[in-house]
Amino acid sequence: MKSPHLLRGATAAVFLLLAAPATIAKPDTRNRAEIPAQYKSDFTQIFPNWAAWESASKDMEAKMDAFAALKGTLAQGPVAVLKAYQAFDEIGMMQEKVFLYTALQRDVDLRNQDIAGKFQRVGTIQAKFGTATAWFTPELLKVSQATMGKWIAETPALAPYRFTILDNYRQQAHVLDEKGEKLLSLAARFNQTPRATYQELSTADIKFPEITLADGKKVMVSPGAYQALLATNYQQADRAKALEAHLKTYAATANTYAAIYNGLLQRDWFRAQARNYPTTLDAALDGNDIPPAVVKTLVETVRAGTAPVQRYMLLRKKLLGLESYHLYDGQIPIFRSDKVYPYDESRDLVIASVAPLGADYVARYKQQMASGRVDVYETDGKRSGAYNWGVYGVGPYLLLNYTDTLNDVFTLAHEAGHAMHTVLSYANQPYVTSDYTIFVAEVASTTNERFLLRKLLETTTDPKERFLLLQHAVDAIFGTFYTQVLFADFELQAHQLVEQGQPITADVLSGIYAKLLKNYYGDAVTIDDLYKFTWARIPHFFNSPYYVYQYATCFASSAKLFQDMNTGGGAARAAATDRYLTLLKSGGNDFPMAQLQKAGVDLTKRETVQAVVDQMNELVSQMETEAAKIAATGK
Repeated sequence: MKSPHLLRGATAAVFLLLAAPATIAKPDTRNRAEIPAQYKSDFTQIFPNWAAWESASKDMEAKMDAFAALKGTLAQGPVAVLKAYQAFDEIGMMQEKVFLYTALQRDVDLRNQDIAGKFQRVGTIQAKFGTATAWFTPELLKVSQATMGKWIAETPALAPYRFTILDNYRQQAHVLDEKGEKLLSLAARFNQTPRATYQELSTADIKFPEITLADGKKVMVSPGAYQALLATNYQQADRAKALEAHLKTYAATANTYAAIYNGLLQRDWFRAQARNYPTTLDAALDGNDIPPAVVKTLVETVRAGTAPVQRYMLLRKKLLGLESYHLYDGQIPIFRSDKVYPYDESRDLVIASVAPLGADYVARYKQQMASGRVDVYETDGKRSGAYNWGVYGVGPYLLLNYTDTLNDVFTLAHEAGHAMHTVLSYANQPYVTSDYTIFVAEVASTTNERFLLRKLLETTTDPKERFLLLQHAVDAIFGTFYTQVLFADFELQAHQLVEQGQPITADVLSGIYAKLLKNYYGDAVTIDDLYKFTWARIPHFFNSPYYVYQYATCFASSAKLFQDMNTGGGAARAAATDRYLTLLKSGGNDFPMAQLQKAGVDLTKRETVQAVVDQMNELVSQMETEAAKIAATGK
């Protein structure tokens, strides 16, 4: 049995090294109490109060104990199997509400220690249930697949669980006996040690230095301040100084970071071998039945298709008037714009942009955005970034930190795309198959960004505005596609070294990263030596291995789907749109590769990935055209 959906439904915007500079939130306050209610999430839709949450928590633990008592009953027949799955769903839905009532409120004020304590309590309960249910899958698999298939065919109420049940048999070779499964479950908390250690070292214990800029201003180069400086300071020498101070902070403890990462790599290899997988990549992909060739084709195609990136870097170098171009020059705006995008107007704009998806989609979109489940503005103590998190039976919650920038408009479209995926999935799937996989999650979000870009380009002929919009699209490809594949390339090479019994040291990891930078950027960029330590500051490497490649595959998928929905005759476009909406309604009712193939995307084909490379090349050409117009008009 797959684990209950304790942390399901969370989709986040890609947190890249291309963050936009922070601006003042609107309304002009950081005090959450002063933000109008329509811009804050209403958590009473989950539980009316904490007393109801406490009651549900106790009820949930009682149901967990009752579930454990079902051990030894599955061989009795389909009624027993159905009872177990329905009980599992009931607990899963309760856990989702209990967990998210704390998690969502924690994230709007991380300073609240009472909620933080409740959040930890939920984590303990979840770990307990994982151990208490270790018996289920081994016992289920003692029933032959033929017998189970017969039970499903004869029991209509088991139909919603067919995909989930049979998927256990697909992975049967990797399921241990009850003792083995229990042993692995007991290691669940220990498996989080690399992640927890990294978080403490890179947040609580790290000390960033202060630098003095050319204008005499002193700045501490913490991650946020560092990114803001790279995006706003037009003095290249200041950017160089910030880079040196920031990355030297990680370089100073590179051996410790390498030891942590080695522990993570060894953990992944241990789990792969324990479950009889030939490689860590096979182990990471098998849960969703993703062929390893998908990742390898992605990496090989992108590594061979870096020419548009290098062309873009050279264009930036020329327009910025730099003698030498460095990676720390990649975020400074080529042209400046003081245009602001108020939230209410932007919300209406992103809704209008998806009109081609049909009246029903737009109506549901409007309803979601007015649901009281969108937390809009940056406030003191609020978690940074943006995400969508679904609560089955309630709906998706969006967390934003909206600051009226163009980047924020695209983030809104991105997260609202996730929300609409969740809305359509919940409306069309039972709980057991309502949660879509990460492998398809970023398709809906990036597709909505594509609709928004087209809408914005249709509304202006101004060369500078068009250039900035095109640049946003190029930066999205650079960050969501190329950068994530570079990261995936690094992860793959590091894991392969462990599989081969090779040592993992800071020098080894830095050597891999330095070579990748040279492969991807060539001679278009001067690669400063300190950049080889970048691997130590990428949280995804330590928090969620073999995750980032999915940003790139989703981006390639949305490119293909958007093209199909906007080319050809009316009937062809309508059919493509219907296939796309069917994908969003499918939740997790099939393997993600199969879902995408039904929608018209085949990621096993090199040309699917190559299409994004070609798109990048075309967008850079359009940027060159608009830049020439700007130069000609002198504006």
